[in-house]
Amino acid sequence: MEPQLLHSVADSVATVVIHHPAKRNAMTAEMWRALPPLLDGLAADPAVRALVLTGEGSTFCAGADISTLRESPERAQRLAVLAEEALAAFPKPTLAAVRGHCVGGGTQLAAACDLRFAEESALFGVTPAKLGVVYPASATRRLVALTGPAPAKYLLFSGELIDAARALRTGLADEVLPDGELDKRVAEFTRILVSRSLLTQAAAKEFANGRTDRDAHWTGQARAGGDTAEGVAAFLERRAPRFGWSVTDRG
Repeated sequence: MEPQLLHSVADSVATVVIHHPAKRNAMTAEMWRALPPLLDGLAADPAVRALVLTGEGSTFCAGADISTLRESPERAQRLAVLAEEALAAFPKPTLAAVRGHCVGGGTQLAAACDLRFAEESALFGVTPAKLGVVYPASATRRLVALTGPAPAKYLLFSGELIDAARALRTGLADEVLPDGELDKRVAEFTRILVSRSLLTQAAAKEFANGRTDRDAHWTGQARAGGDTAEGVAAFLERRAPRFGWSVTDRG
């Protein structure tokens, strides 16, 4: 099978799989290019309420396919940044499920997700210093926001890999699971995500990401969307809520 991004939708969760096992799921130019339109389609799908990004087999993503850097480092980085920004802007909750190596462009993608769950044996690294590549400004800022300046500098300056326990301590990982238990925990957590109000999640995502010009917009969405009334009614009636707001409603 050619290197590609595979995807499926089940139980309101879209799963995107980085599939390039011959090179530890390294991202080719075509794969970087394919991610933004794939995300656009999933964002517009009302059946999708959350997204999981993972890698084929025992590796998340070993970064960019180095052959793309030989051809044109600038173009390769531009494609990676466009993919990263599309993932960060996805309007529904996103979760990276990390096994094995999450390195370079893999860490760039994982950091662009809202949350990162990892197996204990996972390894994280940001390796441009090994290649003389300037790491993108957007990716650097995102990494600093997650880990703080000192851990980000450690990763960027050294190119060394860190284990999942250290990633958890620095904020690069949100949960670390024993090997073999990642899928179960991701399934459990995404069931929680899709049961909650997407209105709340979408607004919180924008606010947490620093947007400051949409307070009135989200107040209007809450007033018109019906999720608040449904949530209160469900609580008083002691039943599970049936939230109906969709990102297609937001205008």
